[in-house]
Amino acid sequence: MGNATLTGTLFAEMVRSGAALLSLNRQIVNELNVFPIPDGDTGDNMFMTIDSGISKLKDLDTESLDETAKKLAGGMLSGARGNSGAILSQFFAGVSRGFEGMESCDAEGLSKAFGCGVTQAYKAVKQPVEGTILTVFKDAVKYADSRISEGSTVDNYLDDFVVELYKSLDRTPELLRVLKEAGVVDSGGAGFVYIAEGMKKALEGESFKYEHTGDVKNAQADLDFDKFTEDTELEFGYCTEFLLRLQNKKCDVKAFDIKPVTDYLDTVGDSVVAFADGSVLKVHVHTFKPGDVLNHFQQYGEFLKIKIENMTLQHNESTVRNSFRPLRKKPHKQFAIVAVAAGEGLKNTFAEAGCDEVVDGGQSMNPAVSDFTDAFDSIDADTIFVFPNNGNIIMTANQAAQMYEKADIRVLPTKTIGEGYAALSVFDPSETDADALYGAFKEAAESVVTGMVSRAVRDTEKDGVSVKKDDFIGFVGDRIMTAAATPGAAARALAAKMDAGSCDILILISGSSVEACDAEALSSELSKELRSTEVIHIEGGQPVFDYILILE
Repeated sequence: MGNATLTGTLFAEMVRSGAALLSLNRQIVNELNVFPIPDGDTGDNMFMTIDSGISKLKDLDTESLDETAKKLAGGMLSGARGNSGAILSQFFAGVSRGFEGMESCDAEGLSKAFGCGVTQAYKAVKQPVEGTILTVFKDAVKYADSRISEGSTVDNYLDDFVVELYKSLDRTPELLRVLKEAGVVDSGGAGFVYIAEGMKKALEGESFKYEHTGDVKNAQADLDFDKFTEDTELEFGYCTEFLLRLQNKKCDVKAFDIKPVTDYLDTVGDSVVAFADGSVLKVHVHTFKPGDVLNHFQQYGEFLKIKIENMTLQHNESTVRNSFRPLRKKPHKQFAIVAVAAGEGLKNTFAEAGCDEVVDGGQSMNPAVSDFTDAFDSIDADTIFVFPNNGNIIMTANQAAQMYEKADIRVLPTKTIGEGYAALSVFDPSETDADALYGAFKEAAESVVTGMVSRAVRDTEKDGVSVKKDDFIGFVGDRIMTAAATPGAAARALAAKMDAGSCDILILISGSSVEACDAEALSSELSKELRSTEVIHIEGGQPVFDYILILE
């Protein structure tokens, strides 16, 4: 006999089991990349997204399906990475809305919630494409819904759901030509199949063991008290966190407004995070006077949990770097720019060109929503322009922009480093019109062509080019234009295919795998071959791409 009802506790166990199965198979999902270069990170992005949600369930002690789903969705939205991670977070956010007000549900309640998940996931994508994770969601819900009968259990519904997930995933190459050409199914859809299969196993009493991997910034270690002596100055203040139960005798719990809370915290500290989840208020702030903060908030209710840490004692370098920023505000400005880049040379190039914050990320290393919001928090500006510089990061940047309320965030959908570099080069600090500035950025980004060189990880035949594993391919967008035995040869051939000789400037950015002498030799050769084109070499240090060519 199957489970007639789904509780919050069972739902949490299902999600943990789904995340565990995804974790075991995420490299398989990573390798389902259409392009034959080492850019596959869908499995990692989806796992880190769901892992962020599960971390919020750690201290949750409730049977409520509504409360459990809200916690999970909130964590996933904040930790979403990459397009597939962002879509996955939106699916579970929709599921949470479908469970609203439910302590538990039956098969029809699960059907309603999953339907809400599909609707929200589609709405989150500006131009939905069939043959992707969205289609897999939709087909599985439609089929499972059609199978509901009077005696259906939650197990019956999920069985039907998973059966159709596999079938829909197998059909994705028929809906997307690029998948069929590459001989793979949709990677995001495959990642979700593992999650759903793991959830189904939990219903059957065979959960996969989930282990929260976390990352460096969440690691805990013993404190070294010798780092704060009798003569040490308190330079960074205290990391102050608490959960507070709002009480009706002290405030109007139902009408509680979070804005006065954040306004107050901004006057006494930095790195502010505050939100109300029902009658529980969560606050995080870095402040020099935690006692004043605690006294202030007792006007609203009573504390459930308090943690105060002297940040000088956070001895782990990674923990310190990610846990706080010095309490020194940057000067206020009208406009600021946040860009994504990987490689010290590239990041320094963007910073020197006027970028206020450079978020570490790019191909195969997509930043999370929280990485963007942390960058926004470090800037004091009326309008912040964001250059994602990678097609797989645009959705995450947009999600961060929608969530952030302290500034006007405008995302320029730059898909390459070349587009971001060109946009940044036309930044006019004297301009006072945000719309005009965005228009100038957009025009500049659209005026360049970016080519890239990377090593092939498998044999393929695409765009009339035969590629063998370990060849170096040159490509523009998703079109392979050349293949060669060395990165330098591929770059030279790519420059010719891109008609670099007809352009005024060729910017050659060398990656971390390229020896400096080889890059300089290639730059010199191109300068001789392209007599009317100025060749500028930048040691970018980026991973994945041996060379990036930008034509202006």
